Amino acid sequence: MDAKFCQSCSMPLTTAESLGSNADGSANEEYCTYCYQEGAFTDPDASVQSMIEVCVPHVVAGQKMSEQEARDMLNRFIPKLKRWA
Repeated sequence: MDAKFCQSCSMPLTTAESLGSNADGSANEEYCTYCYQEGAFTDPDASVQSMIEVCVPHVVAGQKMSEQEARDMLNRFIPKLKRWA
């Protein structure tokens, strides 16, 4: 797969298993399985800020950066994703 990112949470979409699913069961190549299943967002009431807070611990663990660095990066990146733009 090309380097793509979930257009809701910014998770890298690196495997077929990481892709969300459409209502017809086909893979959705814009959103991850955590954000989008069976053609709908798993948390339809999420806000940009709540998504950033959910993502901070994952970025800290995966990128070896401080919580503040992760929050700053996500504040720059997530609002530009398709779901939030």
